[in-house]
Amino acid sequence: MTRTEFIKTSLLAGMGLPLLSGFNTPFMTHEVSLARLMGKNENHLTGSSFKLEKQTMQAFLRMQRAAAVDGVTIEVASAFRSFDRQAQIWTRKYNNYTQAGMTPLAAMKKIIEYSTMPGTSRHHWGTDCDLIDGGASPRPSRVLEPRHFHGQGPFCKFKEWMDANSESFGFFEVYTNNANRKGFKYEPWHFSYKPVSQKYMETYLKFDFNRILEQISVPGVEHMDAQFIDDYWQNNVSDINPDLLPNA
Repeated sequence: MTRTEFIKTSLLAGMGLPLLSGFNTPFMTHEVSLARLMGKNENHLTGSSFKLEKQTMQAFLRMQRAAAVDGVTIEVASAFRSFDRQAQIWTRKYNNYTQAGMTPLAAMKKIIEYSTMPGTSRHHWGTDCDLIDGGASPRPSRVLEPRHFHGQGPFCKFKEWMDANSESFGFFEVYTNNANRKGFKYEPWHFSYKPVSQKYMETYLKFDFNRILEQISVPGVEHMDAQFIDDYWQNNVSDINPDLLPNA
């Protein structure tokens, strides 16, 4: 059995889904292409120093202006991230962990505590961004750490403002601080523009995940077993803030 056949059979069986004949899943559903959802198409984006989907950018700028009135400087630490950029992040971390003595499977489990497999990142959509307080002082050297957003952290004022106001602008925290949530660890900096990302999520979940996996060629992928793949789909891709799920 080839790797593709193994992934197709084991993943769909594990998810309780019927096997599909061939790989004929359309690459276009509800006018959102798989290429766009995998970070391989940027024609829906706008921006220069950072890029976002057009509606998302407009809403973000409105939120940024409103925060500034209240003395909070919302700064984008990361916005759209291409497939190739995510592949670079994955490869660097995988090489670092395996060279330190981790097995391939252990290395990948470590990576997906915070970083996604290329082709599956919400940052590919241009609807999600990592945000911090650009006016905080002193500014930490590693800004994306949960401790900076709580207690006496430099981004507490930002976090309080976002908790009170972000959803009124359409931005929802993705990986919430919920003990029952699985997958990626808590990210108080990661926000998603619901009016667009919810539709993208609905489309993404309709694609045959095997079609996505077929196009991901990064170190370690050959070591993914059925359990890893199923857990990743159920926990890392699907277990997010329920307000962002389709039909929420």
